[in-house]
Amino acid sequence: MEIILASPRGFCAGVVRAIDIVKMCIDKFGTPIYVRHEIVHNPHVVNELKERGAIFVDELSDIPPNSTVIFSAHGVSPAVWDEARKKNLHIIDATCPLVTKVHSESIKYKKQGYSIILIGHEGHDEVIGTMGEAPDQTYLIESESQVNELKVAHPEKTIALTQTTLSVEDTKDVISSLKVKFPNLVARNDICYATSNRQEAVKQLASQVDMVLVIGATNSSNCARLREVAENCGIPSYLIDGPEDIDPTWLDTYDKIGVTSGASTPEQLIDAVITECNPAKVSTLEIKKENVSFVLPKELRS
Repeated sequence: MEIILASPRGFCAGVVRAIDIVKMCIDKFGTPIYVRHEIVHNPHVVNELKERGAIFVDELSDIPPNSTVIFSAHGVSPAVWDEARKKNLHIIDATCPLVTKVHSESIKYKKQGYSIILIGHEGHDEVIGTMGEAPDQTYLIESESQVNELKVAHPEKTIALTQTTLSVEDTKDVISSLKVKFPNLVARNDICYATSNRQEAVKQLASQVDMVLVIGATNSSNCARLREVAENCGIPSYLIDGPEDIDPTWLDTYDKIGVTSGASTPEQLIDAVITECNPAKVSTLEIKKENVSFVLPKELRS
C-alpha cells in the first residue's frame, strides 16, 4: 500500500500566528492566560496549550476581572470586545488577519447602507463574529437552495461576503445564484488562500488515489470541506482525528491512499497516521508552495 501526501496541507499562517500568540503570552505575562473558545479548531492543539498553562473558557463571565484574555483565530463580535473592556481585561487579539478583513468589509458596507449577505455556516465562531459587526443588516445563507427565499431590506444595494473556510465550488454556485436574484450585487469571495490551496490539492490528489483520509477535528470547517471535495471527486473520503480512527479494512482494501489535513491540524498527527498505516511507500503531490506569514499583535512585538 502506498500513501500520497497532499501539499500544501496542515497549518496555515493564521493558525501558526494564533498558536504562537498563546505561547508568547504565557512566556511574557505568565499564567493564568485565558483563551475565549478554542484558539483553533483542533483538540490536540488545545490540549498542548492547556499543558502550558492556558485556560480555555466558553464565556468572558468565566474570567476574573483584570486578567489577560486571548480572542481566538475565528474572531469575535464587537459585543464581546465591549464586554471584555467592561471587565478591564487585557485583550490580545489572535483573530486571523484574513478574518479581520471580512469584519472590515462588513463595517464598510454597513456604513454605506448595504444589505449584507453572508455566506457561511450557522453557529460557526467566525460567522457569529462577522454577523456581530452589522447584526441588523446581515443575512446569513448556507447554500444555493436558500437563495430564492432570501429577502433583504435593500435588494438594489447588496453585498455578498463569505466565511473564509467554505467550499470554493459551492460558494461560486451560491454567488452566481445571488447575482441572478440581485443584479446589482457586489460580490466578494473571502475564502482564504489556505482553504483554496488545500481544496485544489485534494482535488488533484483524488485523481491519483483510491481513497482520501482528511486528518483534523470534526468541528473544523475547512477539514469538513476537504472531505467533501474529495468525495465529490467520486472516491471514498473520511475525516479522522488521528491514527486511532483508522479502520484496518481500509489498509487491506485500497492500494493508494491519499492523505491531507486541515489548516488547524498539527503535522505530528499526519506522521502518526503514516506510522499506523505502515505503507510500503510514501510520496508527496505538491501543487503550490506557501510563503505567507502575518505580523504579531503589537503587544508581543517587543
